[in-house]
Amino acid sequence: MIVAAIEHLETELAVTKQPIPLFKEALLANQESLKARFDAGEDADRLVHDKAAFMDEIMRLAWARFAWDENSRSWLKNRISLLAVGGYGRRELHPHSDIDLLILLQRSSYQHHAANIQSFLTLLWDIGLEVGHSVRSLKECRSQAKNDVTVLTAMMESRTICGDDALRKKMNDATGANRIWPPDAFYHAKKEEQAERHQKSQHTEYSLEPNVKTSPGGLRDIQTVMWIARRNFGSVDFEDLVDRAFLTRAEKEVLTDGRKFLWKIRFGLHLIAGREDDRLLFEHQRQLAAMFGYTDGDQLAVEQFMQDYYRTAHEVSATNELLLQHFDEDIVRSSERARLAPINDRFRTRNDYLETTSDEVFLKYPPALLEMFVILGASETIKGVRAETIRLVKRHVVLIDDEFRHNADATRLFLELLNSANHLFTQLRRMARYGILGAYLPEFERVIGQMQFDLFHAYTVDAHTLQVVRNMRRFRYKNQEQQFPVAAHIHHRLPKVELLYVAGLYHDIAKGQGGDHSELGIAVAEAFCKRHNLGTWDTNLVCWLVKHHLVMSTTAQRKDIQDPEVIHEFALLVQDQVRLDYLYALTVADINATNPTLWNGWRASLMRQLYLETKRTLRQGLETHVDREHYITETQNRAIERLTEKSIAEATIRSIWKGLDDDYFVRDSVNDIVWHTEAILQHRQTGEQGPLIAIRDDVSRRRADAGATYIFIHREITRTLFVSITTALDQLALNIVDARIPGSASNLSFYTFVVLEADGQPVGEKTSRIDRIRSTLLKYMQSESKQQPSRRRAPRSLRQFKFKTEVSLRTDPSNEYSILEIAAADRPGLLSVLANIFADQDITVLNARITTLGERVEDVFHITNGEGNPITDPAAQQVLQLRISDELDDHLDQVEKIAV
Repeated sequence: MIVAAIEHLETELAVTKQPIPLFKEALLANQESLKARFDAGEDADRLVHDKAAFMDEIMRLAWARFAWDENSRSWLKNRISLLAVGGYGRRELHPHSDIDLLILLQRSSYQHHAANIQSFLTLLWDIGLEVGHSVRSLKECRSQAKNDVTVLTAMMESRTICGDDALRKKMNDATGANRIWPPDAFYHAKKEEQAERHQKSQHTEYSLEPNVKTSPGGLRDIQTVMWIARRNFGSVDFEDLVDRAFLTRAEKEVLTDGRKFLWKIRFGLHLIAGREDDRLLFEHQRQLAAMFGYTDGDQLAVEQFMQDYYRTAHEVSATNELLLQHFDEDIVRSSERARLAPINDRFRTRNDYLETTSDEVFLKYPPALLEMFVILGASETIKGVRAETIRLVKRHVVLIDDEFRHNADATRLFLELLNSANHLFTQLRRMARYGILGAYLPEFERVIGQMQFDLFHAYTVDAHTLQVVRNMRRFRYKNQEQQFPVAAHIHHRLPKVELLYVAGLYHDIAKGQGGDHSELGIAVAEAFCKRHNLGTWDTNLVCWLVKHHLVMSTTAQRKDIQDPEVIHEFALLVQDQVRLDYLYALTVADINATNPTLWNGWRASLMRQLYLETKRTLRQGLETHVDREHYITETQNRAIERLTEKSIAEATIRSIWKGLDDDYFVRDSVNDIVWHTEAILQHRQTGEQGPLIAIRDDVSRRRADAGATYIFIHREITRTLFVSITTALDQLALNIVDARIPGSASNLSFYTFVVLEADGQPVGEKTSRIDRIRSTLLKYMQSESKQQPSRRRAPRSLRQFKFKTEVSLRTDPSNEYSILEIAAADRPGLLSVLANIFADQDITVLNARITTLGERVEDVFHITNGEGNPITDPAAQQVLQLRISDELDDHLDQVEKIAV
């Protein structure tokens, strides 16, 4: 097919003076042919080679259009060759890969060929090729390769397309390992280069939108291994490295299969994007899953596809890591004197790295597959595991069967590991990379690489699970006390800390099984506990933690934890202080392992408040139920006591509070009530005109959980006041996380809005920012016109997740208000849209709790109708729910159009 196309092109070129259209037509036909073959299921590895072969012929025809004076007397001094380098040199071209070329000169005689070189490159650009090129003499090749290992790497993969191949051979001689960059120096340079590249992906294969080429476990990791091997052994392929005993057969299969799958993805990405783009963006993930035939089941098609990608990347990354270590030990440091230190009959250290005493260790005593990690966890001096021992471990993973899992020594060793003094996370991560953890815990193997297609869960289930355990271990350290003061205090008094780790390992273990993973996980966790002979109390605690691991977070973020009824209900669930401690530690570790941006001062303050209030309730006794009236009176008395200490008369205080609903004294803290009252009094005394707008950060919190910024607004209540405030705050790009809107018979607002900046932090003491907040609020509150929702653009990532709005409405058990719950796609201006609906429907908002979970918001409003009653009429309920659903979904479409 290629031969016929090139012969036709060559014939046409021979009789035309307009070559550009012919070249373009040939390139387009080739691209369409490759796409058709890919769509028909042909392997990408064949297609990338065919693309390179076709491009070779295009280069030859283009090169041949210029006279290079090959028959002149000066040719030997002015020889010139066209070389393919980099990926093109490896004969690996994807649909929109750059064409990397080296124009190699015998000498630095640029002027001799300058016109032809410029015309040749111009022709390539004119026919639409993305060309990366360099023009160098032999001397310059050596000089630049010596100074830049990336230049050398590209040259190592060069091949001659046109001209005398002797020039390339001279270049290779001049840049050979015996002259510059010997194998050990080249190894260290490429390893450092890889570390810098991995740093851009936070050293994880599990990025939400990974780069199939450069992320850990991507194509570049495979190429790095081959470059290092090539520098040491000469020209090699996978099979050659097996023959040289550098690769095992199993490792060769991992790299071969991994490259094949990654090439398939990259080929598809180029076709979808219409350009060179190696990022697995959210929109591309869906398209590729459909392209490759994945279909929705218990998991979405896109989640199944990405699980295959993550598993492949994990295997490639682990193999890359092993082979680089093997090269370091057996080649770079082969002359290093061995320092052996025995540990027991099965293990010893060699230069501070663990190794087996013989190749039969695991066959003779299979539990040694777990024992080695216990040894590592008990030592502060062992740096890691020798590469040959890792290979031995991987060969013997098959020994871990059901009999092994019930072996008394094996179960004892695993529990002993959970009590390790050192680096438990590191040992669990090693076990996962070596295949031991998934073999010993088959339920863990099932979730390896399993992702959730959203912005909330930043990691796969397995990576998240290990990160949860890592966070739990962090609570032990002194340097974590400032960031996690409560968790650090709790950790040291947990009666059996290993039970916390077991709950961490199993809290999400049932995800992806098509039901409530908190419920489904109970049986899985219980089976583990029984297999490891944990007692009844231990088993019940672990299962209870798995079942309720989301409750504390949900309560803190979605319920009014100022309300003593909410605290009492939560305390009834927890029952005792020990369970509260375990649940708090699990919840904080879980939140911090879900998404790096999720844990902030506001969430920390909510969790701390819920913990301390529940602790107080448990200490007082669950049978001692706090009476609401008593709670309100106590709050008022404490506030009055604080205010009278500042020489404010009680009569003045009560006159300010006159007409306020009791909810104000339930939902606002004593600190806030004192602040509000002082601010109102000062505003009146100074004779200031207009609304009172008081702004401050939450001063009641410790620095580690600095909370949020509180905006208190006191002015005459109008029907559009809530709309004006929410629209203004949205224009300021402030995220409202809580809103307290108590009723007032005096028709004066005591509104408090709790806000965060876009980065999740409080506003702080930035005077210019505070002044802008105040002036913007004044502007919007004084406007008589209807406020329009924000027209700010939604971020690209948010636009990929579109789902229908879900609305529920029910009456609170107190029969005082309705609870409106809304789950919708996040976007700028959402709360402003809702505020306009509330104003149109004559609905009063008493309280609002705003929770953003990645691309999704889950908002809870306490509302009443115009008469101050809950909305109980079914027809009115339906009208409100439909209005919210329709307008939010329509608003999302408008935001997407703005973005486009």
